[in-house]
Amino acid sequence: AMENELLVVPVINKIDLPNANIEETKNQIVDILGLDPDLCVPVSAKKGDGVTELLESIVTHVPPPTGDPDAPFRALVFDSYYDKYHGVVVLMRVVDGEVSIGDRISFMSTGKSFEVYQLGFFSPKSTTTDVLRAGEVGFLLASIKTLGDSPLGDTITLARHLTKLQRLPGYVPVKQVVFSGLFPIMTEQYEALQVALDKLSLNDPAFTYLPESSNALGLGFRCGYLGTLHMEIVRERLEREFGVQLLSTAPNVEYEITMVDGSVIMVDNPQNTPPAQMIEHIAEPYVRCTIIVPDEYIGAVLKLLTDRRGTQKSMEYVGGGKVMVVYDLPFNETIFDFYDKLKSASKGYASFDYEHIGHRQSDIVKVDILINGQPVDALSFMAHKQNSYHRGVALVQRIRKQIPRQLFEVIIQAAIGSKIISRERVVPLRKNVTAKCYGGDITRKRKLLEKQKEGKRKMKQLGSVSIPQEAFMAILKVDS
Repeated sequence: AMENELLVVPVINKIDLPNANIEETKNQIVDILGLDPDLCVPVSAKKGDGVTELLESIVTHVPPPTGDPDAPFRALVFDSYYDKYHGVVVLMRVVDGEVSIGDRISFMSTGKSFEVYQLGFFSPKSTTTDVLRAGEVGFLLASIKTLGDSPLGDTITLARHLTKLQRLPGYVPVKQVVFSGLFPIMTEQYEALQVALDKLSLNDPAFTYLPESSNALGLGFRCGYLGTLHMEIVRERLEREFGVQLLSTAPNVEYEITMVDGSVIMVDNPQNTPPAQMIEHIAEPYVRCTIIVPDEYIGAVLKLLTDRRGTQKSMEYVGGGKVMVVYDLPFNETIFDFYDKLKSASKGYASFDYEHIGHRQSDIVKVDILINGQPVDALSFMAHKQNSYHRGVALVQRIRKQIPRQLFEVIIQAAIGSKIISRERVVPLRKNVTAKCYGGDITRKRKLLEKQKEGKRKMKQLGSVSIPQEAFMAILKVDS
């Protein structure tokens, strides 16, 4: 809002609580955000206090929308959702001109055209109208079948003006930053999962998915999310609303890999990482995070940020015994347990916000997990070289506890390229084949033991290890 020079009306809510401190909150709004304290409106929605003053403040201080009512029609799409009776409902702000029922409109990013059959606005219930004019916010129905035909941030214009007008500024496509695989625990639920993803994506344009195949997990989907919270919400909705039992692989970020030949590729799945000898360098996404924490916990928070390879940009006291620190962090370091560790270090008082600042070159390596010499693609992960040994050792130890004992030996290894960095062994079950021998020559027992040994060797070559779901969840619990 500040970057776009928008006027902000600060609202101090829950003033009816006994521990509410309006003056201290005003001081923090001034110190941290630099807003005008005279604009602050104390409100209690529970008792209704300050609601009238808030509405009057919005009318008085917020400037009216700008736009040229006589110019050709242009509108900005700020949201859309799917309705099973009407198709896609487009929510838009009319910037210039006007649109009427029966007009043929086009989306400037896709070039697709549709005929408008209903217009309206919310006040707060949906109310239909024949025309929406410059400065108004409303909805549009035009028999649009998929959300992809009405991208967020796109510009709508009349079809006859499609090639004559410029897009409205600020159009940025929605970009997924966290990726993980979703696989059905029961293979017969694959089609049900596909149907569930189709339905879910109708009302969530920020969610993407593509078919994926894994040697360990079978058929599934590679999904993209806006963040880890978005990922958790999608999985919960799939399990609760559609009754699909899911196994999710560890979340990954998108790495920028520069090849030896100079080409650049984007990789969001460790399985697709090229061989090390073909890679010139790897760049990982970074975020600039802002943390506000009471000064008594600042030491523990700074240690956490340093351990996560953070670089300090600024630190200042903002009053009220609080400190605001700004750090540049690798995004990969924040997607596992960073938020939980931050809350633990600050006894729950720290606030955390971040913004993406692009990719930076780092010493990133791919760590493979091998079960009896065979790589398990779904357990592979990318990590910084200085953390790869620690994470590889911890993960192998956790997986060893999850895999049940077999009739043959199971060797679990973590490897970077051809170098083994960790090894654990699941001891095989042993049947007492000499129990039937009552006395007699020792050679008879040796013969039976050798026969058992040979059988285990063949079984190890032919047998497959069933990896339980807990082994895949173990990767999420490893301290990064």
